[in-house]
Amino acid sequence: MTTLPLKHLFDIPEGTIYLDGNSLGPLPVGAVQRATKVLTEEWGRELIRAWNTADWMGLPQQVGDRIAGLIGAAPGSVATGDTLSIKVYQALAAALKLRPSRRVILSDTGNFPSDLYMAQGLIATIGKDYELVTVAPEDVTDAINEDVAAVMLTEVDYRSGRRHDMNELTAKAHRAGAVMIWDLAHSAGAVPVDVTACNAEFAVGCSYKYLNGGPGAPAFIYARPDIVLAVEPALSGWLGHEAPFAMEPAYRPAMTTERLRVGTPPIVQLSILDAALDVWDGVEMEDIRTASVALCETFIEEVERRCPQLTLASPRDAGQRGSQVSFAFSEGYPVMQALIDRGVIGDFRAPNILRFGFTPLYIGHDDVVQAAEILEKVMAGEIWKEPKYQIRSRVT
Repeated sequence: MTTLPLKHLFDIPEGTIYLDGNSLGPLPVGAVQRATKVLTEEWGRELIRAWNTADWMGLPQQVGDRIAGLIGAAPGSVATGDTLSIKVYQALAAALKLRPSRRVILSDTGNFPSDLYMAQGLIATIGKDYELVTVAPEDVTDAINEDVAAVMLTEVDYRSGRRHDMNELTAKAHRAGAVMIWDLAHSAGAVPVDVTACNAEFAVGCSYKYLNGGPGAPAFIYARPDIVLAVEPALSGWLGHEAPFAMEPAYRPAMTTERLRVGTPPIVQLSILDAALDVWDGVEMEDIRTASVALCETFIEEVERRCPQLTLASPRDAGQRGSQVSFAFSEGYPVMQALIDRGVIGDFRAPNILRFGFTPLYIGHDDVVQAAEILEKVMAGEIWKEPKYQIRSRVT
């Protein structure tokens, strides 16, 4: 059992309690050295030869296999690159082709907007009377029927941290003959995930949150091994080709999940992500989950005792919650700005949500209590009313 937290593996500014790893993970100490090596030794000295000498060409699959180990996927079943929105588009387009006689995409009203936007854009592109249906999260189970081609859900809600039951909903989708797509953006590296056991056809996710891959880090997509050859890539990029350097005029998809690669991989970002994944060596997700629940429970208890003005917006039952805690307050934005100004970094989500992520890799019990103490001072002293905290930034 690994002793948590592992703060020495991260470069977090002194005096900062970082509770926003659910939005952007902090800098792993090995990332700068790895990026420097790629820039100066590989690109700088090897130039284009580095695609072979440094095995840049194999890096996407190498990183994909490391992510696979964190989500319960088989080696070779996770492809990396591009953005999460693109991976959502790929999974959804492939799912619709797997169920050509059906016309409904089912999601929930709590899903991340970009996932819904990509579904809307796909429908606008292909037409054919497809429809995106969204229902309240608690109504998803009842809405799955034989009209549904694909069920597209985010396991952990980005606002509240509410957690869907992957196994139950996947089983219901399959009983109805639908394809299941899970967005693991707030799950991978935060809660135990086993895509093999849940049997979903597709899973997608980003790597800049709990996996600490850095801003703009590449996304990933999982395809269940038994359906790979039936997956028709909607974005048939050259690196998803079976033989990219054969330069054939017609697309011929790779015979593995690599067919879901699109363009040239972002080598510097992939290298940073590869280094970031080193922090997971020897760490068990069950230990992370146990520590995460304890941190979240402590924070809820402390905040509710100290700040009665705030209302818990996350499920109280830890089993129904991811690795974040959200509180609602009508003036949530200036409260968060005042809190950040005092070294406790969380974030705000419209219309009124103060959002806090708890990552046991670098957050401990004392951090949680201290964060609640500082929040109490902000609320009791109405510090958030200061004019400078009312100014809205582009990123909240």
